[in-house]
Amino acid sequence: MQSIAVYCGSSSGNNPQFIAKAIELGHLLAQRKITLVYGGGRVGLMGTIADAVLDKGGRVLGVIPTFLKEQELGHEGVTELIEVDSMHERKQRMIELAEGFIAMPGGFGTLEEITEALTWSQLGLHRFPCGLLNIDGYYDGLIACVEAMHGANLLRVEDRDRLLAQAEPTALLESMLAWQPPAKLKWEHLSPDQA
Repeated sequence: MQSIAVYCGSSSGNNPQFIAKAIELGHLLAQRKITLVYGGGRVGLMGTIADAVLDKGGRVLGVIPTFLKEQELGHEGVTELIEVDSMHERKQRMIELAEGFIAMPGGFGTLEEITEALTWSQLGLHRFPCGLLNIDGYYDGLIACVEAMHGANLLRVEDRDRLLAQAEPTALLESMLAWQPPAKLKWEHLSPDQA
């Protein structure tokens, strides 16, 4: 795995562990020579993880829409800052650049980004792992929601298992490196009357 997209908040939140784990994950990526692909911001958890990778000599690719860069939120110190026209193009470009996807704590944008990466995996548009850095149980509610989807027979076990979750950066990265995509896609399991 040569690159990982990390989705996270443009704010830092109120839990000091969010910042501590962002720094830990950033250092880990740099040490493993894994390029960080992220949203290109210099603020919040986004700026924290980018700075952590850079502090250890790692490579950072930021992808930022013009309207956010114009508000002086772009991180000019990253290895490469890629400017795009829209939020849709940002998500597309980040998925194209990455070989794995991690959601750290964040808000609606972070949730949208990781669920889109999961959906694209389910549809066979990429074959890379998706994980939650579940710091202090931040994503317990989302994990319970995924289990409820599976329990309601709306999500196959193979697709439920596409979402990895660990509380520690090293454990999450190891589980992502070991992950293998399901042999069959969602649609290959359906009979004609279910499609």
